[in-house]
Amino acid sequence: MNHYFEPGDGEWEAREITVRLAGRDVVVETGPGMFSPEHVDTGTRILLDTVPDPVGTVLDIGCGWGPIALTAAMLNPESVVWAIDVNHRGLELTQRNAERLELTNVKVGKPDDIPADVVFDAIWSNPPIRVGKAELHDILDKWIPRLVPGGVAYLVVAKKLGAESLMKWLAERWPSATVSKPEIGKGFWVIEFEAAA
Repeated sequence: MNHYFEPGDGEWEAREITVRLAGRDVVVETGPGMFSPEHVDTGTRILLDTVPDPVGTVLDIGCGWGPIALTAAMLNPESVVWAIDVNHRGLELTQRNAERLELTNVKVGKPDDIPADVVFDAIWSNPPIRVGKAELHDILDKWIPRLVPGGVAYLVVAKKLGAESLMKWLAERWPSATVSKPEIGKGFWVIEFEAAA
Protein backbone atom coordinates (compact mmCIF):
# COMPACT_ATOMS: atom_id res chain seq x y z
CA MET A 1 0.00 0.00 0.00
CA ASN A 2 3.01 2.31 0.30
CA HIS A 3 2.67 3.55 -3.26
CA TYR A 4 -0.60 5.33 -2.35
CA PHE A 5 0.89 7.66 0.24
CA GLU A 6 4.64 7.48 -0.22
CA PRO A 7 5.66 11.10 -0.84
CA GLY A 8 8.19 10.13 -3.47
CA ASP A 9 10.96 12.39 -2.20
CA GLY A 10 14.63 11.47 -2.23
CA GLU A 11 16.80 9.85 -4.86
CA TRP A 12 15.12 7.69 -7.45
CA GLU A 13 15.56 6.82 -11.07
CA ALA A 14 12.89 6.77 -13.75
CA ARG A 15 12.82 4.05 -16.36
CA GLU A 16 11.30 4.00 -19.82
CA ILE A 17 8.71 1.45 -20.91
CA THR A 18 6.69 1.10 -24.10
CA VAL A 19 2.93 0.83 -23.60
CA ARG A 20 -0.13 0.97 -25.82
CA LEU A 21 -2.37 3.95 -25.05
CA ALA A 22 -5.24 5.23 -27.20
CA GLY A 23 -4.31 2.79 -29.94
CA ARG A 24 -0.68 3.93 -30.13
CA ASP A 25 2.56 2.47 -28.88
CA VAL A 26 4.23 5.17 -26.81
CA VAL A 27 7.29 5.41 -24.59
CA VAL A 28 6.63 6.68 -21.07
CA GLU A 29 8.53 6.95 -17.82
CA THR A 30 7.69 5.05 -14.66
CA GLY A 31 9.56 4.60 -11.42
CA PRO A 32 9.84 2.73 -8.14
CA GLY A 33 7.08 3.24 -5.62
CA MET A 34 4.44 3.34 -8.34
CA PHE A 35 1.46 1.07 -8.86
CA SER A 36 2.15 -1.22 -11.84
CA PRO A 37 5.47 0.33 -12.94
CA GLU A 38 6.21 -2.35 -15.55
CA HIS A 39 3.06 -2.14 -17.69
CA VAL A 40 -0.57 -1.01 -17.84
CA ASP A 41 -2.25 -3.23 -15.26
CA THR A 42 -5.20 -5.45 -16.16
CA GLY A 43 -7.83 -3.38 -14.36
CA THR A 44 -6.74 -0.14 -16.01
CA ARG A 45 -6.62 -1.85 -19.40
CA ILE A 46 -10.19 -3.12 -18.96
CA LEU A 47 -11.30 0.36 -17.93
CA LEU A 48 -9.65 1.98 -20.96
CA ASP A 49 -11.21 -0.62 -23.26
CA THR A 50 -14.66 0.11 -21.78
CA VAL A 51 -15.04 3.88 -21.46
CA PRO A 52 -16.34 5.98 -24.35
CA ASP A 53 -14.08 8.71 -25.76
CA PRO A 54 -13.96 11.66 -23.38
CA VAL A 55 -15.82 14.90 -23.88
CA GLY A 56 -15.30 18.04 -21.83
CA THR A 57 -13.49 17.91 -18.51
CA VAL A 58 -12.23 14.58 -17.17
CA LEU A 59 -10.85 13.66 -13.74
CA ASP A 60 -8.41 10.80 -13.10
CA ILE A 61 -8.39 10.00 -9.37
CA GLY A 62 -5.10 8.39 -8.35
CA CYS A 63 -3.24 8.94 -11.61
CA GLY A 64 0.00 7.12 -10.73
CA TRP A 65 2.37 7.48 -13.69
CA GLY A 66 -0.56 8.52 -15.85
CA PRO A 67 -1.99 5.80 -18.14
CA ILE A 68 -5.61 6.85 -17.67
CA ALA A 69 -5.07 10.60 -17.89
CA LEU A 70 -2.71 10.29 -20.86
CA THR A 71 -5.19 8.09 -22.73
CA ALA A 72 -8.07 10.49 -22.15
CA ALA A 73 -5.94 13.43 -23.32
CA MET A 74 -4.76 11.55 -26.41
CA LEU A 75 -8.28 10.46 -27.38
CA ASN A 76 -9.63 14.01 -27.33
CA PRO A 77 -7.19 16.92 -27.51
CA GLU A 78 -10.16 19.26 -26.93
CA SER A 79 -10.84 17.76 -23.51
CA VAL A 80 -9.23 18.98 -20.30
CA VAL A 81 -7.91 16.16 -18.15
CA TRP A 82 -7.13 16.67 -14.47
CA ALA A 83 -4.74 14.04 -13.09
CA ILE A 84 -4.56 13.96 -9.29
CA ASP A 85 -2.64 11.87 -6.80
CA VAL A 86 -1.21 12.18 -3.29
CA ASN A 87 2.07 10.63 -4.45
CA HIS A 88 4.57 13.32 -5.51
CA ARG A 89 6.51 10.90 -7.67
CA GLY A 90 3.36 9.88 -9.55
CA LEU A 91 2.55 13.52 -10.23
CA GLU A 92 6.06 14.18 -11.49
CA LEU A 93 5.94 11.17 -13.81
CA THR A 94 2.50 12.04 -15.16
CA GLN A 95 3.70 15.58 -15.87
CA ARG A 96 6.83 14.30 -17.60
CA ASN A 97 4.83 11.82 -19.65
CA ALA A 98 2.31 14.44 -20.72
CA GLU A 99 5.15 16.69 -21.85
CA ARG A 100 6.90 13.79 -23.60
CA LEU A 101 3.70 13.04 -25.55
CA GLU A 102 3.12 16.76 -26.20
CA LEU A 103 -0.23 16.70 -24.42
CA THR A 104 -1.07 20.25 -23.45
CA ASN A 105 -4.54 19.36 -22.13
CA VAL A 106 -3.37 17.50 -19.01
CA LYS A 107 -3.37 19.34 -15.68
CA VAL A 108 -1.46 17.53 -12.94
CA GLY A 109 -1.70 18.21 -9.23
CA LYS A 110 -2.65 17.20 -5.74
CA PRO A 111 -6.37 16.96 -4.95
CA ASP A 112 -6.36 20.37 -3.25
CA ASP A 113 -4.82 21.97 -6.37
CA ILE A 114 -8.09 21.70 -8.31
CA PRO A 115 -10.04 24.96 -8.06
CA ALA A 116 -13.31 24.56 -6.16
CA ASP A 117 -15.39 25.72 -9.14
CA VAL A 118 -14.12 23.03 -11.54
CA VAL A 119 -16.72 20.38 -12.36
CA PHE A 120 -16.35 17.23 -14.42
CA ASP A 121 -18.13 15.65 -17.34
CA ALA A 122 -16.47 12.33 -16.55
CA ILE A 123 -14.37 10.60 -13.93
CA TRP A 124 -12.15 7.74 -15.06
CA SER A 125 -10.42 5.94 -12.22
CA ASN A 126 -8.76 2.78 -11.02
CA PRO A 127 -9.34 3.99 -7.47
CA PRO A 128 -6.97 3.22 -4.59
CA ILE A 129 -9.16 0.44 -3.23
CA ARG A 130 -6.52 -0.85 -0.81
CA VAL A 131 -6.57 2.33 1.27
CA GLY A 132 -9.63 0.85 2.97
CA LYS A 133 -13.34 1.32 2.64
CA ALA A 134 -13.68 4.44 4.83
CA GLU A 135 -10.84 6.27 3.08
CA LEU A 136 -12.12 5.28 -0.36
CA HIS A 137 -15.62 6.48 0.50
CA ASP A 138 -14.16 9.81 1.67
CA ILE A 139 -12.31 10.18 -1.65
CA LEU A 140 -15.44 9.46 -3.69
CA ASP A 141 -17.56 11.69 -1.43
CA LYS A 142 -15.25 14.55 -2.40
CA TRP A 143 -15.30 14.01 -6.19
CA ILE A 144 -18.57 12.32 -7.22
CA PRO A 145 -20.64 15.43 -6.30
CA ARG A 146 -18.49 17.45 -8.74
CA LEU A 147 -19.86 15.60 -11.74
CA VAL A 148 -22.07 17.76 -13.90
CA PRO A 149 -25.73 16.67 -14.16
CA GLY A 150 -25.68 13.58 -16.35
CA GLY A 151 -21.90 13.24 -15.92
CA VAL A 152 -20.50 9.74 -15.64
CA ALA A 153 -17.87 8.12 -13.44
CA TYR A 154 -16.23 4.88 -14.53
CA LEU A 155 -14.50 3.03 -11.71
CA VAL A 156 -12.66 -0.27 -12.22
CA VAL A 157 -12.50 -2.49 -9.16
CA ALA A 158 -11.50 -6.12 -8.71
CA LYS A 159 -14.47 -8.24 -7.68
CA LYS A 160 -12.39 -9.89 -4.95
CA LEU A 161 -11.47 -6.45 -3.56
CA GLY A 162 -15.04 -5.30 -3.03
CA ALA A 163 -16.51 -4.19 -6.36
CA GLU A 164 -19.96 -5.41 -5.38
CA SER A 165 -20.01 -3.61 -2.03
CA LEU A 166 -18.69 -0.40 -3.62
CA MET A 167 -21.41 -0.51 -6.24
CA LYS A 168 -24.04 -1.00 -3.53
CA TRP A 169 -22.62 1.91 -1.49
CA LEU A 170 -22.65 4.23 -4.52
CA ALA A 171 -26.30 3.40 -5.23
CA GLU A 172 -27.29 3.95 -1.61
CA ARG A 173 -25.22 7.11 -1.19
CA TRP A 174 -26.65 8.74 -4.35
CA PRO A 175 -30.10 7.18 -4.85
CA SER A 176 -30.97 9.54 -7.73
CA ALA A 177 -27.97 8.34 -9.75
CA THR A 178 -27.91 5.37 -12.10
CA VAL A 179 -25.34 2.76 -11.09
CA SER A 180 -24.58 -0.21 -13.31
CA LYS A 181 -21.72 -2.46 -14.39
CA PRO A 182 -21.50 -2.54 -18.19
CA GLU A 183 -18.29 -4.55 -18.25
CA ILE A 184 -16.94 -7.47 -16.27
CA GLY A 185 -13.70 -9.08 -17.32
CA LYS A 186 -10.83 -11.04 -15.80
CA GLY A 187 -12.18 -10.59 -12.29
CA PHE A 188 -12.80 -6.83 -12.61
CA TRP A 189 -15.98 -4.79 -12.68
CA VAL A 190 -16.18 -1.44 -14.42
CA ILE A 191 -18.80 0.39 -12.39
CA GLU A 192 -20.66 3.09 -14.30
CA PHE A 193 -22.12 5.86 -12.15
CA GLU A 194 -24.32 8.39 -13.97
CA ALA A 195 -25.21 11.48 -11.99
CA ALA A 196 -28.83 12.56 -12.06
CA ALA A 197 -29.56 14.93 -14.95
